[in-house]
Amino acid sequence: MASPRCAAVALLHPAGVAAGGGARRRVLLLDQERPLWGTEVRRRRRRRFSSLETPPRCSKMYVPGFGEGSPEKKAARNLQHFFNYIAVRVVLTQLESYNREAYGELMDFVNRNSLNDADTFCKKLIRESPRHKQLAMRILEVRSAYVKHDFEWDNLKRLSFKMVDEANTKLMRDYVLETSHIEDDN
Repeated sequence: MASPRCAAVALLHPAGVAAGGGARRRVLLLDQERPLWGTEVRRRRRRRFSSLETPPRCSKMYVPGFGEGSPEKKAARNLQHFFNYIAVRVVLTQLESYNREAYGELMDFVNRNSLNDADTFCKKLIRESPRHKQLAMRILEVRSAYVKHDFEWDNLKRLSFKMVDEANTKLMRDYVLETSHIEDDN
């Protein structure tokens, strides 16, 4: 018996149909996280699927157009830029209270250079001067510490789900109101 999480599909066996011997059925397990049989069958199945271009999956959505990586990789890259921005803001705030000269130098550099690309910003800051190199090292330390210890990853996931659901509901509600000519009580 298949577990509730596994999807199975009954396919016609090509040899059975071509030979006119009736349609023999073969059940293929699509979700490879929870196999039904022993290791030998899993090995045979892996060999059979390894010749296909893309193995069938039922647990993940295929997203076209990300040749350079997955959507998650692109999101991680954008988060890296955002964490760099946060680290620069934190370091600027710290410097403002105890080292006004370094604060002024970093602020001038930030005004001249874009924070949109984290790596380019840090490369330029490191090469600006020995003093700027120290500031860049501090930014890298703060960025790493923030990502590992202070950023609330669970909260990000919860808020992302909530915001997408709310936005979808609002868009659908607005469309229904628009197309049905019903007055909104709000």
